[in-house]
Amino acid sequence: MSVAEPRRIVLFRHAKADWPQVNDHERPLAERGRKDAAVAGRKLADTGVPLDLALCSTAVRTRETWKLAVHELPERPKTVYEERIYEASPGELIAVLNETPDDVRNAILIGHNPGVQGLTEVLSGAAEGDARERLTRRGFPAAAFAVVSFEGSWKTLEPGVATLVDYWAPSE
Repeated sequence: MSVAEPRRIVLFRHAKADWPQVNDHERPLAERGRKDAAVAGRKLADTGVPLDLALCSTAVRTRETWKLAVHELPERPKTVYEERIYEASPGELIAVLNETPDDVRNAILIGHNPGVQGLTEVLSGAAEGDARERLTRRGFPAAAFAVVSFEGSWKTLEPGVATLVDYWAPSE
């Protein structure tokens, strides 16, 4: 593929987690989270973005979210469970994405807030339609996702180079 073709990144926050007496990394999804993860998967399928790669935090709630959402997609992308996504800042998430092979056109990152929302805001130098207004109004609740588009290689991904093209949250 030519690096001039737009690439898309779906930035997906894990669904609603439960609060049992376990360490944060081991928190599972709540019942509502399991339902919202499947709905988010159907909405992801509706975007029509064919995903080549999924980068998922190793936390239990992100793995569970992805396993429920991916069943709703027409094709299952290669999935890599990446420890560095857990509790990562936007800059750390960009560093992970910069390592994506250039034969990957579209990727999804399943992670946590505040990193996922921060990354969406940092990358999005522009926005289409009312996506930024809806993101600003709603924030990035559990199971929400944003789609950003950029041109160039993954190594060139940096703040401000992307366009926010879509945003969805469970109450949308």
